[in-house]
Amino acid sequence: MKDKVMIIAPHPDDAEIAMGGTIARLTQAGVAVVVVDLTNGEPTPHGSPEIRAKETAAASKVLGVTERVLLDLPNREVFDTTENRNKVANVIREHKPNILFAPYWEDTHPDHTESLKLIEAARFYSKFVKSDLFHQPHYPRKLFHFLSTHIRPKVTPSFVFDISSTFEKKMESLKCYHSQFIAHEKNQVVFEALENENRFWGRQAGVRYGEPFVCREQIVISNEEALLEL
Repeated sequence: MKDKVMIIAPHPDDAEIAMGGTIARLTQAGVAVVVVDLTNGEPTPHGSPEIRAKETAAASKVLGVTERVLLDLPNREVFDTTENRNKVANVIREHKPNILFAPYWEDTHPDHTESLKLIEAARFYSKFVKSDLFHQPHYPRKLFHFLSTHIRPKVTPSFVFDISSTFEKKMESLKCYHSQFIAHEKNQVVFEALENENRFWGRQAGVRYGEPFVCREQIVISNEEALLEL
C-alpha cells in the first residue's frame, strides 16, 4: 500500500502552524497527505465560514495538499464523544493512513486537548471488525504529536523534521489565512514567532529550520539508509 499521511487538527491553520513545512516536503516527495480539520474555526473577529473555507483552500494549494476534509464539529465545543469518535474513525478507515499526526496533549485551549483524546480513541475505534462503522478496519501504525499550542510547554521532541527547503512555503501558506494573521493585527506576531521557533528547533538538529514532533511509542529504524541520515 502506498504511504499515506493524515493530519487531524482542531481548526484550519493549526496544521500549517505546526507542520506546514513538513507537509510541503511530504507532498513534494509524492506522499499522499490528507488534512482533516475538525472544525471550521469560526466565529473569529475577522472571519466567517465562507472566508475560512477560501483561505483553507488557498493554503492547501500552496502546500500541495489535494485532499482536505472538514468534519464541521462545533468550534469551541469539541468533545470526545462516541458520536465524534465514529466520525473521525470513519475518516481514518476511508483514507487508511499509515501515519497519523495529532495535537500535543498539553495545552490551554480545550479544543486542542479534547481533540487529542478524540483522535486517540478514534484511532482505536478504526480497527473494530464488528461495528456499524463504514469502510474496512484500519489502524495507523504510528501516531505523532505536533505542536500548535497556546502555551510554551517544555518539550523534548522525539525527532525534528528538516524544513529548511520548505520554510518559505510554510509562511506563504499561513499568509493565506488573512483573516487570522493579517486583518487581526495582534496576531501578526505569529510570523516572527514561528520563524524564531523553527530556527531554534533547526539549530538544535543542525539544520536551518525544523519542526518538532513527539511520539509516545518507540520509533524503530529499520534500514541502514535511514540510520545514516540521522
